[in-house]
Amino acid sequence: MNIPEGKGPFPSVVPAHGYIDPDVYTTGRGLAREQDHLARNGYVVLHTDYRNHAGSDNDPDNDVNLRLGYTEDVIGAVLAPRSSTRAEIDGDRIGLLGRSMGGGIAYNTLVVAPGLVDAAVVFAPVSSRPAEDVDRFQRSDGDPLVAEIEAAHGTPEENPTFRQEVSPITYADRLSEPLLIHHGTGDDTCPITWSRQTMAAFKAAGKDVQLKEYEGEGHAFGPQWPASMDATMPFFAQHLS
Repeated sequence: MNIPEGKGPFPSVVPAHGYIDPDVYTTGRGLAREQDHLARNGYVVLHTDYRNHAGSDNDPDNDVNLRLGYTEDVIGAVLAPRSSTRAEIDGDRIGLLGRSMGGGIAYNTLVVAPGLVDAAVVFAPVSSRPAEDVDRFQRSDGDPLVAEIEAAHGTPEENPTFRQEVSPITYADRLSEPLLIHHGTGDDTCPITWSRQTMAAFKAAGKDVQLKEYEGEGHAFGPQWPASMDATMPFFAQHLS
């Protein structure tokens, strides 16, 4: 947990990091720039390790179940500052920040637990339809995990209902918090069309969603990362005030 200097209580942000191989992951890894920037600008930042990462509990079925357990972990992480009695933390003002895979986890959290956070920001998120993620990142690589997923849940043709029911965008009408999406047009890991489609679906449901596009920016947000944070900070300031 990063705690700002000065007198609190401060609003909190819970970050959900992108995919890092659990075999090399170390506690607190991921979103280091964002953690530091947020803390220096007056936010308590609670970064937690998903299951199967570092010292967290082991869940052998998590990958087969499309990593839905990570959503439970993020919800648990948000509940910690919500219920905290620490003087530094204002439990009534909490934001969520997700990147890449963590963006998908943020989508899940928003529709599974409406009202849990006050606002969310995602960077270069995965698809809001997990079947597209499996096709792009696992099926295209010949990952044997695909066969395990299909043995457990059926193929897309055998069980399309499962794919629909695990897609956060299926529940677009549940979103109750403002959402800001950052995505670079040069992202060759998570194509920007995913974010455009997600925004369109939320907008069609009448939700408060913005998509900021960054011309030529890649997945990791290099040169235009400062600009993305220049948009993120007033967004959180507005909704976590």
